[in-house]
Amino acid sequence: MNLLNQIAIVTGSTKGIGLAIAEALHREGAQLVISARNQKEISETVGRLSSTGAAKVVGIKCDVQDKKDVEALVKFAASELGGLDILINNAGIGVFNTVEEMAPSDWKRVITTNLDSLFYGCHYAIPEMKKRGGGFIINIGSLAGKNAFVTGAAYNASKFGLIGFSEALMQELRYDDIRVAYVMPGSVDTWFGGKPPEGGDSWKVGAEDVAQVVVETLKRNPRCLTSRIEIRPSKPPRK
Repeated sequence: MNLLNQIAIVTGSTKGIGLAIAEALHREGAQLVISARNQKEISETVGRLSSTGAAKVVGIKCDVQDKKDVEALVKFAASELGGLDILINNAGIGVFNTVEEMAPSDWKRVITTNLDSLFYGCHYAIPEMKKRGGGFIINIGSLAGKNAFVTGAAYNASKFGLIGFSEALMQELRYDDIRVAYVMPGSVDTWFGGKPPEGGDSWKVGAEDVAQVVVETLKRNPRCLTSRIEIRPSKPPRK
């Protein structure tokens, strides 16, 4: 797929992996909808990207836990840019605690943000993609979707669920020329989890590395679908 003038939504695209993906798509000439929960960060990101390329960049506040917000996000892309070709479901959170000690509200917040939002985004995006003859959906998961760990019950459940959702959706949409893939990064050097990025000397995968994989996946010949991609640090600390 040539990404020039393709219309893309990236959720959670003002920082971390989402921002890196948005920047990479912009460099390829895609038209972008930036979305997040913080309007100031949205405005800053839209302004910065708009000043570095010809492709149009717009933004809208969206809490992916709210299906009405997600519906409005997709409608915004259609009205402002003319449709939708690419949906990157990136927004996600992590709350880590034992099942016994985790507040039910935290459980719900993780599942709604990381899993329910996928349904909302795809539910509203698919009709818009069908109008344009096809599209591409990429869900950003995690290796936690196959590797469970102590205090990860909520996060693991959301990412295991993402895999099942993505696999089923891929089969549903393949004959509508809408391709579905999911990316499973391991440790990524971002603010996720509350710890600051370590910088260029980190052993972790960079957000830009994940973005590169996303762009390469989007650009493959339509007859070839790389539907599941695992990304992990080459040399994690020895145990």
